[in-house]
Amino acid sequence: MSNEKVLLVTGASSDVGAELIKNVGKNYEKIWAHYRSSATIIDELRKQVGKQIIPIQADFRDLKSTEDFIENIYVSGDIPDHIVHLSAQKAHSLQFHKHTWESYQKEIDTSLRSITMILQSFVPKMAKKKYGKIIFMLSAYLLGVPPKFQSPYITVKYALLGLMKNLAAEYAAKGIRVNAVSPDMIETKFLSELPDLIKEQSAKNNPLGRNIYIHEVVPTIEYLLSNGSDMVTGQNIGVTGG
Repeated sequence: MSNEKVLLVTGASSDVGAELIKNVGKNYEKIWAHYRSSATIIDELRKQVGKQIIPIQADFRDLKSTEDFIENIYVSGDIPDHIVHLSAQKAHSLQFHKHTWESYQKEIDTSLRSITMILQSFVPKMAKKKYGKIIFMLSAYLLGVPPKFQSPYITVKYALLGLMKNLAAEYAAKGIRVNAVSPDMIETKFLSELPDLIKEQSAKNNPLGRNIYIHEVVPTIEYLLSNGSDMVTGQNIGVTGG
């Protein structure tokens, strides 16, 4: 892969985002590393990977912050060729009738509105070049019967799946490949607000008898960014252990 390409990772300060950037950093001339509040993680990545990493802050729950984020990238001229969308609210466990609309709105703004606005700004540039790769982080909850008590998270993941499928169909002839990765529960700080019982039950239900590790998910994202996936689009790849 030519290192003249530009990568944008939303949620780059997440465990998966940081691991991905460590693995693919050498492949890119510049990497926009989005974070909301964890600037120190991005600073550490710059030390480890290199100055091609450009920290960029935004709180996607805030419309103006999202607009400024897009504008800052756009005016720089370093428009991404590859986009990996990881941003999501931390997982919570709560009965459906106890969720307020605010729970849904935060999930929508963080995960769905943000990437919709980002892609509406940058996909036309990709289409003009007839090249681009876009990857959504979804969930194995979309591959079978989902768990209880996570309706905002699962609802928005299904919306993202629909967006991915539609974009893949619309832009295939423009050289843009759009795919998703749907891992089972990953052992990351994203789970920090879930009860231990839920994490233990997930591990028990997995064919491997455990939850998935970061290093078992990131290679699938790397593949979808690579030239080897040039004929792959519209796919939701499960990383589940069976």
